[in-house]
Amino acid sequence: MIEALQYDFIQNAILAGILVSLAAGIIGSLVVVNRITFLAGGIAHSAYGGIGLAVYLGLPILFGATVFAVITAIIIAIITLQNRNRIDSIIGIMWALGMAIGIILIDLTPGYNVDLMSYLFGSIIAVSQEDIIYLTILDIFIISCISLFYKQILAVSYDSEFASLRGISIKFFYTLILILAGLTVVAAIKVVGLILVIALLTIPTFIAEQFANKLSSMMMISSFFAILFTLGGLSLSYFYDISSGASIIMVGVLTLIIIKLIGKK
Repeated sequence: MIEALQYDFIQNAILAGILVSLAAGIIGSLVVVNRITFLAGGIAHSAYGGIGLAVYLGLPILFGATVFAVITAIIIAIITLQNRNRIDSIIGIMWALGMAIGIILIDLTPGYNVDLMSYLFGSIIAVSQEDIIYLTILDIFIISCISLFYKQILAVSYDSEFASLRGISIKFFYTLILILAGLTVVAAIKVVGLILVIALLTIPTFIAEQFANKLSSMMMISSFFAILFTLGGLSLSYFYDISSGASIIMVGVLTLIIIKLIGKK
């Protein structure tokens, strides 16, 4: 692997993996704590509509996916806050609608040559300098939001009734968490793809829960494991010429199983 570091695409892949892992560890902790994994999955698959729209209009893929993911997150936040009893049905509809829009727009695009499979299952070695800039800005934005609103997000995540009594806007911070989840999902598209993105958000956090006793610690430990999985999966992908996204998730799952078995003993 050492000799591979001389290649620019390997350097970009490693840097992108670290940047995405930081975001996934932080936001994945919020997703698990707030029990909105299914909502994040809905946003992830809805973002495919943004990919189709970007292809159809000739826009940058990540830009289209970002806009679509943010709009979807806001819509889901508004609907679920008003009608939590039907949340599964709402997410299922948004999930299917986003995928359908993406497929139809791609079908209507004449002569497209975009490798759409890389957006479904990830292609970390195809990360560009523009993607690195996007991921860097995203990490700065996420860390800034968490640092600025940590106490409010902590209160909303663990005890929304207490937060409401303290005058904290539940609607605003719930929507913010979903928007941050949507942005992280888009960032992870190039690394593990839309199909596997939820695993990258949740597996490191499930492990971090074994060692952390507060949210901030969970975020840091989760980010560490996410980086470990990404670099380990990238190494396996390089040596055995297999899919990078699937390799990253397999490393994560195996690590989770080992830690659970050790914990039981």
